[in-house]
Amino acid sequence: MPDDPTPALLERFNQNITALGCAIDEIGIWIAKSGSADVSGRITDHLKVLEGNTDAIAQLMADLIARWTPEEEIDPED
Repeated sequence: MPDDPTPALLERFNQNITALGCAIDEIGIWIAKSGSADVSGRITDHLKVLEGNTDAIAQLMADLIARWTPEEEIDPED
């Protein structure tokens, strides 16, 4: 495991957010086909928030990872 797991952690968070958004979208489609348009509409509204933040989150994560530098190992004999 790396000394600083931050980049890997951020990537996993992003993957989870994307997967949740896709799963919720599938549920919304199923609900819309079942005839509950108002519930489907509310789901769509919430998904728009996720979609609206996707590019900004990806850009900020890329920026954080680009700035990340591994911690220097300290020699125990020093």
